[in-house]
Amino acid sequence: MTRTAVATAFGGPEVVRIVDEALAKPSAGQVLVEVKAIGVNPFDYKVYSGAFGSDESTLPRHLGSEASGVVLEVGSAATGPAGPISVGDEVIVSGAQGAYAERLLVPADAVLPKPESLGWEEAAGLLVVAGTAYDTLVVTNVGKGDTVLVHGAAGGVGSVVVQRATARGARVIGTARQVNHDELRSLGAEPVEYGEGLLGRVKELAPDGVDVAIDTVGTDEAVDVSLELVADKQRIVTIAAFERAGTDGFQSVGGGNPESAERRKKARLDLVNSAGAGDISITIAKTFPLDDAATAHAELKAEHPRGKFVLIP
Repeated sequence: MTRTAVATAFGGPEVVRIVDEALAKPSAGQVLVEVKAIGVNPFDYKVYSGAFGSDESTLPRHLGSEASGVVLEVGSAATGPAGPISVGDEVIVSGAQGAYAERLLVPADAVLPKPESLGWEEAAGLLVVAGTAYDTLVVTNVGKGDTVLVHGAAGGVGSVVVQRATARGARVIGTARQVNHDELRSLGAEPVEYGEGLLGRVKELAPDGVDVAIDTVGTDEAVDVSLELVADKQRIVTIAAFERAGTDGFQSVGGGNPESAERRKKARLDLVNSAGAGDISITIAKTFPLDDAATAHAELKAEHPRGKFVLIP
């Protein structure tokens, strides 16, 4: 048996419940993991909010897609992206279904080795944000000499975009609340406060123009400023404003895009190794017991401290 979080209806965080479920033994190509930490992402509450439809036949909805833990059992031929998986391995689970659980039965392909240098919380919160950041940089072809505007640069995805864009030799201007400006400077970005007058403030910092805009927040302000500043729409990308991307003719990633999913999947091992080497850092804003998954979702939807939320079983 395992305790796991599910959404029993469509609505707000109040529909989340903790239930007991039976777990089968791992079959061929499967791995049973004792979960140590679970990454919390906005998608986790969007799946029961009705944002993607409200077909009651899909209830209850199992929540979460990323975790870290220790391998308890393996089925035959349990080989992950880094090779054979063994009992006792410390691992990162990525792309799982129902990761909000004490124990998790997953395909071996979802299991990657956890670097010793990463704590359980950082490992659990790594791959959704790092994979999304990687995706945005690839589709906009960010490279040396580019000036990149990152909307929401202090957020989970935005902060990794900043780190990886600067590593590629780009100059990064990042929008954020004033309270996060020093942190952005430490990551190598030039901070600018969002809100009324953003366009003028960015132009003051970059009078010669902006080459790339990466939107991680999905606001009309972020989209409008990006369209005003970047001449080539193929170098504008959003991870949230999908409707605007369609109507205004710029790029989007995620949101069920199969090409995005494939890019992120192929990059997983490299991203884990980069984090293990210290080239990607993940800030943990707050941890919650698994029983408080609904509280974590409610707080994540509101203004909250910079960094990832993590559940601890």
